[in-house]
This record gives sequence, structure tokens and C-alpha cells, in this order.
Amino acid sequence: MAQEKGVSRRDFFKGAGVAAAGAAMATAGLGLAGCSGGSGAAASSGETWDKEAEVVVVGFGGAGACAAIAAADAGAKVLVLEKNAEDKHLSNTVMSGGIFHSPDPDGDKAALKEYLLAMFSGEDLPTKAEGEQSPLFVDGIVEKFAEYEPKNVEFMQSLDPDFKVIERGGAAFPTFPGAEKSGYKSYNSTYTKSATGPDYPTLDLPKEDTAAGLAFFNCLKTGIADRADKIEVAYETPGKSLIVDDEGAVIGVVATEGGKDVRVKASKGVILTTGGYEYNEEMRRAFLEGQGITGWAFYGTLSNEGDGIRMGCEVGAQLAKVGKAASRLIWSCPDVQVGPMNVGSITDSVGGAGTVVVNAEGKRFMDETLITKDPSRYFSYKNAVHMDIIDLEYPNDPAYMIIDETKRKQGPLVNTTLSTCGFGIIDWDKDNQNAIDNGWLIKADTVEELAQKIRDSHDLNKGRMDPAVLAATMEQYQKMVDTGVDEEFGRVSAIKNSLTGEVTDPGFQAISTPPFYAMPLVAGGPNTKGGLQADGERHVIDWNNEPIPRLYTAGEISSCFKFVYQGGGNVTECIVCGRIAGENAAAETAWDAK
Repeated sequence: MAQEKGVSRRDFFKGAGVAAAGAAMATAGLGLAGCSGGSGAAASSGETWDKEAEVVVVGFGGAGACAAIAAADAGAKVLVLEKNAEDKHLSNTVMSGGIFHSPDPDGDKAALKEYLLAMFSGEDLPTKAEGEQSPLFVDGIVEKFAEYEPKNVEFMQSLDPDFKVIERGGAAFPTFPGAEKSGYKSYNSTYTKSATGPDYPTLDLPKEDTAAGLAFFNCLKTGIADRADKIEVAYETPGKSLIVDDEGAVIGVVATEGGKDVRVKASKGVILTTGGYEYNEEMRRAFLEGQGITGWAFYGTLSNEGDGIRMGCEVGAQLAKVGKAASRLIWSCPDVQVGPMNVGSITDSVGGAGTVVVNAEGKRFMDETLITKDPSRYFSYKNAVHMDIIDLEYPNDPAYMIIDETKRKQGPLVNTTLSTCGFGIIDWDKDNQNAIDNGWLIKADTVEELAQKIRDSHDLNKGRMDPAVLAATMEQYQKMVDTGVDEEFGRVSAIKNSLTGEVTDPGFQAISTPPFYAMPLVAGGPNTKGGLQADGERHVIDWNNEPIPRLYTAGEISSCFKFVYQGGGNVTECIVCGRIAGENAAAETAWDAK
């Protein structure tokens, strides 16, 4: 009887009773109580549930796992509802780089709060007139984050002593208030001696051979397994809608199992940790800048369809900065799709030696290294969605990375240790040959012919590529190679490791050996970051700025990073916000004990 909307407790029990009597009828007002905050008459007797727990977590990524562990450690019985099958459970956390932040526990706490406030909202920066977070909740969010974040390494290693961390760097925004004194640090996750795992990892890879996001999630899975008496994971059981009582409190979840609706009782609370809306067509059209379908791609899990955002909205949740995304310019695969939406890949070759990026006409439009270096890579998508207000077009959508045969032979143009190509969602080989065979790379013997092929054969170009313009751009690039100077955008001739000073990329390299190739690029990244409004205790907030009783959230669905983003931030808030949500949900008084 449950529909794709919030279900009031009254209507849930009414529907259950009707179903038991064998009557099949729709209730015209079903869900209205949930959408308006849960008004209605007292529940009838004859309560029936298919599953139950004290705390129900919807979504088994990093945030869901941390929430479940924290709730279990606080004494609660926990049920985790997960959309994917266990052997196909590729969450954003698994597919990520596994980077997370954990400031020095002895660092200056006031400075840490200043730095977090700058990243999360920015009102402590001299150039901003207002913050990106609600002033009603930002101080609480910063306060709780600063309390929990320095304990992140300790928490992870408490779950599995074999889990290792490798220090990666400090504050990505050194000019922000508190950056220096906060003791800010970030770490790579691994079970080996390396921060990078093998090419083409699989979920059944032995734990001791894993690194990055797979290692991070293996650590969390170890913590879950050690709490099997408290935590149950129900795979292939996605959450569908929330059940609220007559006072608007969330008391359960309607989920789908084996093609049928099941009603899951949550006697203490529900935690939404379902991630973003990367593959929800309607939400992308509604919230993303520019051309939300053809102009964007994502390289995380294909399962993020905005389920939790929709569920929250149906019971009155407030939204916050829904258009935010941790994104850059990436390749978008035309042959691997979810509906009309292309799946993307980490394209970390962009901006490296032997690459130049041009717009739809063949002109450079930015320093290419900003697309893939920290922290600018998480904002470079802004150039991809730029609108020309004179010609009323998006000149940089699509953009194209131009390379030659020398670069093509130097190694894979996409990341094969992580993400969609690493985990086999997109079949990309190490020498890039199948990309040529599949037409993913546009190939030609001359630069002018390459421009003509882009213009005439790449549908999204809409005939804009000009062979003369591209040829002139490549001549200018060769001058950059010869002189080591980019007079137009200031691209540096050598890229150095920010910690060691070691040159990691020579920067400029001739693009002169035919054949030549063009890789189309659009805005995109691992995930969206906007969604449900939450407070510091991770309560979901309604449009009256009040907590929705017994409803909590953590992770990308309600990200803290509303202004700028430091690499690893989403994994960080999985640990921090997941633990806060889990502890608080477990501390609720069970509604069935009243």
C-alpha cells in the first residue's frame, strides 16, 4: 500500500489492516501527513512490521557504516538497508581514493574551528558578505566536527589494528583563518605500504592487498563484522519511503525486498546515508548548473539516485545548496549510461605533460593544471559550465583534451586503480587502445583533420570547432613548450609535490607526433554534495527550522562542505557525521516503550 512518498503512521496501519482483509484500494490522502510534518489521528491497534531494529540506517556506504558502528557501540540494535547486492556493492566510498582528514589532536581547537568554518561556509573570510551555511546551524556543525575530526585515525584503527594510514598533507587552503595553527592533516588509507592499490581491483581482493577507498571500506566492514550481534545488513533492500507517526516523528521505513514492500520498524531513529543524486535525471535538471544531463558526468557508484533526498523531502525536510558538487572536467563515456546520463571516469591525465585543453571552438580557456591539482580541481567545473552571456551558449561544454601518439603510449589516460574504469564499469585498457577502437578518443593524422572530425562527428560539439582556431592554439602551445612560459593563463612548466618539492610532472611536452587525439570533457566528479539540511547533531531540519523527530542524516546527502572542498572531505564527514548521527539516534527513547 505504501506509495513513493512519506507514509503517516495512521495511514500505514490503516493500509496494513485493509491489506489483511484482502481489499485492494488506494487511500487518496496517503502520505500527506508525512509531507506536512505528520498530523493525523492516533494510530489504530494491530501494528504489523516485517523487520525491526532500534536504529535503521538507509544506505551502506562510509557514512552508513560509521553510523551503524557508532549506534551499536552505544548499545542499539541496528539494521542497515542497502540497495546493492553484497557481491556488487560498489559504493562511492569503495570507489574513492580513501583519503580522509584527521587533524593533530594536540592542535589549536579554536584555530581548527576557524578553518572548518572557512571551508564549510566562509563567513570568516574577509571577502564574503555572508556564509554558505545557515547561520542557525553552522556554529553547531563546526563545533561537533571539531570535536570528532581529530579522533578519525584513532577511530579507524580501533576497528582494525592492521589498517594503516600514510600522511598526505596539511591544510589545502593555507591562507584561511586557522590553517596553520589547527594542525590540519589528511591521510591515505591502506593495508599495504602504498597509498595506491593495484590496477583493476575487485571486491574479493584480499584485504591485505587493498589500498585507497577499498581499504578504507574494508576497515569499516571489519568493524561491522565484529558487531554482528548488534548490526544486520540487509542487501538488495533499498529504502523507499519514511513512515511517520501522528506527531510527525519518523518511526520506520518502507523498503523494497524481493520486489515487494516491507515495513521496517525503527523504535529509536532512522539515519539517511544514501549519498547524492548523481543518477537522478529530474534532480540533475533541477539543481545542476549548465546542461545538467549532457554537460555532466560522475564517476562514483551508479546507485546514487537521490533516494534519501526524496524521502526526506516527502516528510518536510529543508534543502541546502543542492547544486553543490565536488567536480572538475572529466571524460564522459557515451556507451555506458544510466538512462540518458553518461557515466564518467577520473581523468587525471588532464593538465599533465603533453596535454592541452580547448573549448568547443578550439581555444584554450584556463590553466589546465587547475583541473587536476588540489584544491582547484574541485572547483574547475565552474569553467565547464560557464555561460557566454553575449552569444547565450556554453562555449566550454564540451571541452577537449588534445594529445598525440607519444602521450597515448605513455600510460592510461584515466585512473585504472579507482572509480569506474578501475572497477570495470567502463572497460578501459592500459594502452588506451580500446578507447580508440570504441571511438571514445577522436583520432586524426593532422590537427586540422582532428578539428574537422570533432566538428562533423561529435554531436555535442554542434559544429562549433574551427580547424584554423585549433591549429593556432596548437602553435601557441608549442611556443609554451619552447619557452616554458604560458603568457595567456600562467600554466607552470613543472608540477611539484607540495610536501617534498619533487617534480611529479614536467608540465610542458610537445604535442607533435601523429596521430593526434581528442578526448571530450564535461563537468563532473565523484558526487554531488548538496541535499538535506542538518544541524550539528545531524538531525534533519524542516522548513520551519525545526528538527524532524527521530530523523538523522550523514554523508554526501547532507554534506558540510557547502563553500569549498579539500580532497578527502566527503570520506571525512562519513566518519565524523556518521558517528554523531549513530550515537544520537541510539540515545533516543524508544517510542514503543512510552
